[in-house]
Amino acid sequence: MSRPRFHLAFPVRDLTEARRFYGGLLGCPEGRSSPEWVDFDFYGHQIVAHLCEPDTRSATNEVDGENVPVRHFGVIMELAEWESITAKLRAAGVAFIIEPQVRFKGLPGEQATCFFRDPSGNALELKAFADDAMVFAT
Repeated sequence: MSRPRFHLAFPVRDLTEARRFYGGLLGCPEGRSSPEWVDFDFYGHQIVAHLCEPDTRSATNEVDGENVPVRHFGVIMELAEWESITAKLRAAGVAFIIEPQVRFKGLPGEQATCFFRDPSGNALELKAFADDAMVFAT
């Protein structure tokens, strides 16, 4: 089954920095751009970095014992890809908000997850499920 792709626009303070982070570090191919914005292929989804003053709100909610940034976006990937990219992030010295870990161990929705910020302060989550049927498990 083909799933719809999402589109997300978000603020960044510097497009060159965004290109290095999303294109270089995360390996997201660049699409169209202008002097004010740039599109990236974020694992099959379209994200758009817009040059402006980022929102600095830092609200969190407790999820399985961790303070998760309320405003965040991310992607669900295969476990092997998640392990590879989290190793790459560690090697690059990225500071994790929430270290790579398995959340909800032994429960419905068990998942590998981590949170980190891009250079403009936007929070991202990368997650993976050993069993894809658990994505919407209750």
